[in-house]
Amino acid sequence: MGRHTVATARPIGFWLKLADRLIDEQFDRALADFAISRRQWEILNVLSPGPNTLMNLNLALEPFLDVDVRESAADHIAGLIDRGWVDVAFEYYELTGEGASRHAELHRVVARNRTRALSGVVDEDFATTVQVLEKVAKNLGWNG
Repeated sequence: MGRHTVATARPIGFWLKLADRLIDEQFDRALADFAISRRQWEILNVLSPGPNTLMNLNLALEPFLDVDVRESAADHIAGLIDRGWVDVAFEYYELTGEGASRHAELHRVVARNRTRALSGVVDEDFATTVQVLEKVAKNLGWNG
């Protein structure tokens, strides 16, 4: 495929920023009853398969963290430890039984929101969109 020639009313950056903002707002509303942030949700997701290090948590959360203020997963994991959802031993963080239970409950809420957000989007279009965004990110220097 050659250069993008389809004329649109708004540029891609508009839609990317708008969708990102609306996703954040929807997450905030959906997770408000649990008093958990989107970053904390992402930490629970990363820890769900098993224990992990802070370095790996930072890598997984990289797109969500504000590098300008040196934000780290450590800024968000302390609240999960205080609630008894995450435990740390020998530099490995892992979900507690309560954390795993809460993650499962939150997963159902997030899945409902994801279904709503993707209503009317066919699988092929979603896959193409993700592939295009990955290609754009790599073209712009992302090495993930």
